[in-house]
Amino acid sequence: MTSLAAALAGIGRPVLTLCRTAGRVALFAVSGLSHLIRPPFHLRMFLRALVEMAYFSLPVVALTAIFTGMVLALQSYTGFARFSAQGAVASVVVLSVTRELGPVLAGLMVAGRVGAAMAAEIGTMRVTDQIDALATLSTDPMKYLVAPRLLGGILALPMLVVVADILGVLGGFIVSTTSLGFNPAAYLHSTFTYLETIDVVSGLVKAAVFGFLIALMGCYNGYMTRGGAEGVGAATTAAVVSASILILAFDYVLTGLFFSQ
Repeated sequence: MTSLAAALAGIGRPVLTLCRTAGRVALFAVSGLSHLIRPPFHLRMFLRALVEMAYFSLPVVALTAIFTGMVLALQSYTGFARFSAQGAVASVVVLSVTRELGPVLAGLMVAGRVGAAMAAEIGTMRVTDQIDALATLSTDPMKYLVAPRLLGGILALPMLVVVADILGVLGGFIVSTTSLGFNPAAYLHSTFTYLETIDVVSGLVKAAVFGFLIALMGCYNGYMTRGGAEGVGAATTAAVVSASILILAFDYVLTGLFFSQ
């Protein structure tokens, strides 16, 4: 009986910890979003977050997207050639990039770059008592540090995904027309024939959700940092890992909502 109770406790303890953490994150998110609709709004912090997430993340997202499109075209052609269906390469590239690969890869790249930076910055402010100093100066840390970053994430990632979609399709077009023998006009015609509005819209909605999750996990883990420099390092790692997992989980959920029959 004792061993059974110990086994159940070993299972229940992590579950309770997970539920407790999920509740804290949810309350943190609600608090941060509530400050977006209540004045004042710190425009300078919002613009800074938007530039950091959108402009400075553009090179890594652009390179990831264009090479992903190139590889996708090559792999699709190799697979479809076995069934004499090479003409489907254009449709596979554009649908894969706009629906899935553009938002997901851009989200993962931004999570690794920006999510870690947010956690490190806010975590350093926490362990050096700068957040407490803001509260002492009658500045709400949630309104000043968290809310602008959440809004910046929601708006920045869709901008990046638009660029990623264009460059991903362009990468597939370049490889297909220069290496695989496709006619440029026929390839473009096939691309636009199979592309529908819902494909692009679903990708942009995913991007907005992913941007919110990246900013949320970066801010949450930084805000809850404890333990000096070691705690900052742990918060940075936790921000990237948790944001990446949530991106993949919510990608499945949103795909089911948009495309389930």
